[in-house]
Amino acid sequence: MVAPTPRTVAAGELLGSRSAGSGAADAATRLPSGRWRRLAAPSGPPTPLRGLDAAWDAVVACAVPWVPRRRRCLRRAERVLALAAGLEALPTAELAEQTRAVAERFRLGRDTAADLDLAFAVVREQATRVLGLRAYPVQVAAAIAMERGAIAEVATGEGKTLIATMPAVLAGWRGRGCHVLTANDYLAARDAEKMRPVYEACGLTVASVVDATPQEARTAAYAAGVTYTTNKEAAADFLRDRIVAGRDACLADGLLRELVRGAGLGSGRGVAGVQRGLEHAIVDEADAVLIDEGTTPLIISGEAPSPGREQAHREAVGHADAFSRGRDYRVDERFREVVMTPAGRARVARLAGTSSGIWSGRRRAEELLNQAITARELYLAGRDYVVQDGRVVIVDAFNGRLMPDRSWSDGLHQAVEAKERLALSPPRETLARISFQRFFRHYRHLSGMTGTAREERRELWKTYRCPVVALPTHRRPQRRDQGIRITRSRDSRIAEVVRDTQEKRSVGRPVLIGTRSVAESERLSEGLEAAGIPHRVLNAVRHGEEAAVVAGAGEVGRVTLATNMAGRGTDIALGEGVAELGGLHVIVCGMNDARRVDRQLFGRAARQGEPGSAVMVCSLQDGLPVQHAPRVVRATLGRLFPRGVLRLAQRRAQNRARSQRAGVLKRDRWLAESLGFAGIE
Repeated sequence: MVAPTPRTVAAGELLGSRSAGSGAADAATRLPSGRWRRLAAPSGPPTPLRGLDAAWDAVVACAVPWVPRRRRCLRRAERVLALAAGLEALPTAELAEQTRAVAERFRLGRDTAADLDLAFAVVREQATRVLGLRAYPVQVAAAIAMERGAIAEVATGEGKTLIATMPAVLAGWRGRGCHVLTANDYLAARDAEKMRPVYEACGLTVASVVDATPQEARTAAYAAGVTYTTNKEAAADFLRDRIVAGRDACLADGLLRELVRGAGLGSGRGVAGVQRGLEHAIVDEADAVLIDEGTTPLIISGEAPSPGREQAHREAVGHADAFSRGRDYRVDERFREVVMTPAGRARVARLAGTSSGIWSGRRRAEELLNQAITARELYLAGRDYVVQDGRVVIVDAFNGRLMPDRSWSDGLHQAVEAKERLALSPPRETLARISFQRFFRHYRHLSGMTGTAREERRELWKTYRCPVVALPTHRRPQRRDQGIRITRSRDSRIAEVVRDTQEKRSVGRPVLIGTRSVAESERLSEGLEAAGIPHRVLNAVRHGEEAAVVAGAGEVGRVTLATNMAGRGTDIALGEGVAELGGLHVIVCGMNDARRVDRQLFGRAARQGEPGSAVMVCSLQDGLPVQHAPRVVRATLGRLFPRGVLRLAQRRAQNRARSQRAGVLKRDRWLAESLGFAGIE
C-alpha cells in the first residue's frame, strides 16, 4: 500500500524529553532527525540478571500474577465508559476539537491520569462514529492494561484489532511512533487499512510495512504516527539500519563524524536508515511472537560462494547411504540431533584416509556426513519444509506457514537441498544478527495481546518485564469441551476424526480440523476423500486464500482442514442457522508441543458467546510422545495412563523450549559482555 504523508517531528522537540516547553534551549541542542533520537537511545536492552539478583527476580516473577491488575483495569474501564457516555451527544465538530485538545496535551508530555481516561473515552467514541464499532468494557480494560505495559489475555474473537487502536493512538499522540506488530503481512496491511478512519479521526497518519514495501516507502511508513508491520520486517529493518549506521553506534559518534565531514552539527546529512527508533510496540498474538519465536535469531546475510563446499554436500548424500541407524549413529528425537557411534567414527576415519581434498580431514568429513544424515533423518518434507519452484522453503513448526526468506544455518540448508537433488543455494556469511528476545527488549514501551498467555506469564515477566492480565469474556462462553480421545495408532486416529466429522456434518454443523503438519493434513485429506466428505485444505502449500477459507469455515456443513496457521487473526463467523444446530465443531488432531496452541485451537469454537464444541484426538504414535516421552514410559504406562503419558510428553517439550530460550538469553548476555567494548550488539 502507498504510505501517507508522514508526520514530521517539530523542530523544537528535544531529545530525551516528552515536553516541548524548553523553548529557550540552544538551537544547537535541538535534534530534528528521528535518526539522532535513535542513536541517542541506549546501545542495548537491559542485561539479564545473574546470581542473587536473578534468584530474587524469580521470586518476584512468582508474585507478579498476584497483583490485582485485572480488577484495577476493569474499574478504570468503568470510569472511561462514564466519560464516554458524556461524549455521545457532542456534535462532530466539538468532538474533533476535544480530540485535538487531548492530543496536544499528550504531544507536550503534560498528560495526567485524568487525561488518560478522557483519551480512551475519546478514541472509543471516534471508533464508534467512523466504524460503527463500540468498544466493550472488557476491550477498554485490555487497552488500559496494554497502556500500562502488560500483555492482555483476551479470548479469541473478542476484537483485538479494535483494542489495539486505543493504546496505539495514545502512543502516536506522544510523537515517537508506534509499531503494531501482527502475525503476517496480510494482517498488517488489512488492519492498517481497516482502522485507518479511527487514526485519521484522531489526527494521526497510519501506514503498513510488508515484505513487498520498497525501500523509499519504508522510511515514510515508519515516520507515520502508527505503523503496522510484522516482527520479522521490523527486526530486519532494524538490523539493516545498524549496518548502514556503521561505526555511528551512538549519538556522540554520529555528531563527531558530521563535524569532521563539515556537515554541520545536528544536520543529519549523510546518515541513512528507515526507522526513527524503537519507542512503542504493541504485539498482536504476543505469545507466538515473544515466546514461540524467541529461539529463532534473525540474520542478515550475504552470499559467500564456495564451489568446493557445494560439491562436498552432494557427495555427502552418497556417502551417507553407507551409514545405518543404530550401528553407525544414534538419533536423539527429543533434541533433534545425530550422534556418531564408535563404529560410525571409525567408518568416517577410513573414508578420510582414502579420500583427498575436503574429505581428507576427519573432522570435516564427519561434519559433512552428520549434516547429510541429519537432513535425512530429522528434516522431513511436508513437515519441516516443502519444495516449491525448485527450492526448499521452511515451514514454521508453530503455525504451519511458509518462510521463504529463511534458511537453516551451518550448511544444513544445503544438505537438505542435496538430499532433494535440487540446485544448491550458495553458502552465506552473517552480516548482522539479533534474537527476537533481544530485539523486543530494545523497545522503551512493550505491550501486547493474545488469547493464550497465562502459561508463560513468568517467562514474559522475566524476559520482557511484561505482566499478564487475563480478562474475562464479554459474553458468557458456551463451548462444550469434549476432552481428549486417545486411539491406538495413527490410522485409527484418522478413522476417528473422519467418523466424528461425518457425524457432525450430517446435522449441518461446520467442522474445523487442526493438524500439526502439512504431511498430516494431506494424509487426513485422503481419509476424508475416501469417505466422500467434501472439504477445503489450508496448509503451507495451499495458503493463498487463507483469509477467505478460514472466514468461510462457519458455513452450514463446511469442513475445513488446516494446520496451526488457521485461527490467528481471522474471525470465523457462523453462517445463518448454524448457531441453532450447535455451532462450529473443532477437532484438534494430535496434541501440540505447547498447551497454549491446543487452547488457541479450542478457542476457535464458541466465539463471543456463540455455541460450539471442541475435542482432541490423539495417539501414542504421534510425533509429540515419540519425541518427548521415553520409550520405556510409553511401553509400560501407555496402556494404563495414556493421557498422563501425553501430558508428560507435552511438559517435557515445553520445558525443553524454555531451556532453549534461556540459552538464547545467555548467549545475548555473553555477546554484550564480550563485544561491548567494540559497540557491537
